[in-house]
Amino acid sequence: MSNITLAEAVKLKSVLTKRIHELEVEMRRVAFTTVEKGSNPVIGPRPLTVVESELDEVRSDSRLLDRLMYRANIDHTIEFQGQQLAIVEAIELATQLRAKARFYKELSMSEKEEIQYGYSEGTIVYRVALFDPEDYRLKSLQAEKDAHKLSNSINAKNYSIVLAFDDAKYF
Repeated sequence: MSNITLAEAVKLKSVLTKRIHELEVEMRRVAFTTVEKGSNPVIGPRPLTVVESELDEVRSDSRLLDRLMYRANIDHTIEFQGQQLAIVEAIELATQLRAKARFYKELSMSEKEEIQYGYSEGTIVYRVALFDPEDYRLKSLQAEKDAHKLSNSINAKNYSIVLAFDDAKYF
């Protein structure tokens, strides 16, 4: 059996998912035909049972690859800001850092004080930010930098982890 890196496995997972979809479409196509009454149906070069068997094999490979990837993402760690994080946790943290950056960027675009129209008759009402938008602009930039740095570490680690999986059928 050959080996692949975790980074290759991530790409292969999307290939397998696409292949599963293609085989499901093919099964739908070869499962039925239109014939004149009394005529025998013509079976194409790949009957339903052959496509079904191939689909089962790809699904099995997909599950095996998932198991290997999940195990690697739990067992291997990345050092980030003085902490050892399992890859799965690092992936989630990178996602959270990107969300934090987006939210902070939204806050940074706020006006410190803006008049609110239509809220009160005869009284001027203001919406006042209880924070400094510039602070959140800087926090947003830092969260983005942290997310990029963490993602780069994850990618580098993914190329160093080897999984026992034969990808010859797909590449």
